[in-house]
This record gives sequence, C-alpha cells and structure tokens, in this order.
Amino acid sequence: MSDPYNSSSAYRAPSASLADSMVTTAPELPGHRIVRNIGLMRGITVRSRSIVGNFLGGLQTLFGGNITIYTELCEQARQETYREMLQHARRLGANAIVAVRYDATELMAGLTEVLCHGTAVVVEPHDA
Repeated sequence: MSDPYNSSSAYRAPSASLADSMVTTAPELPGHRIVRNIGLMRGITVRSRSIVGNFLGGLQTLFGGNITIYTELCEQARQETYREMLQHARRLGANAIVAVRYDATELMAGLTEVLCHGTAVVVEPHDA
C-alpha cells in the first residue's frame, strides 16, 4: 500500500527519534529552537460503534454519568490518530511536533472522523 501522505519522491530523512515529550500543543518547544520546518503531519481514523456497543451505551445513558463505552471508543481513536501522526513525522525526519490539535467530525449518525494534526519540525537545544 502506498503512503497516502507522501505520494511524491521528495527527500525522506532516516527515521528520527521522536519522544512524546517532544510533542506539544504550543507553537514552540521550550528550551529548543526550530531549525527546520518539515510541514503538516496528520493521523486520521473513522470510527463507529457496533450494534452491541450502541445498545450498551444506550443502557448507560439511562443511569447518567460517564458513558464509558463511548469514552473508551473516543480514547482509542485519539491514540490511534496520535500514533499515525508520530509515524508520519518520524518517516520524514522530524524530532518534534508543535501546534498539535485534535478535530472530530460526525460524518453521519454513528460514524465519526477523528483527526490529529500538528507541524513536524527539527529542533535543537538552545545551548547547542
């Protein structure tokens, strides 16, 4: 399967080290300076709950409070899109991602798209 994010034969750096501590919602990474902007990275998934899941979620709504079956589905979708975004950035040689955001869109009843996106960069410590 081809890479949907990189259909061109653009430069691809060797896989970089990109730890969770180097991912931020801020526009810059404290203690580091951006030396190269690689570009927009994203992870996307489209999820739906099964008939059984909808039934159990419906039962939980009768009692109020946290609807755990839907909370788990949302968390799984966020984790999946976050991992995809990191993999995309690593393939292109990033060692950090700034300005990370999540978006969710209901495509139709019971079908939701979750997107995680940010700007992949190469950073160096300020003292380097």
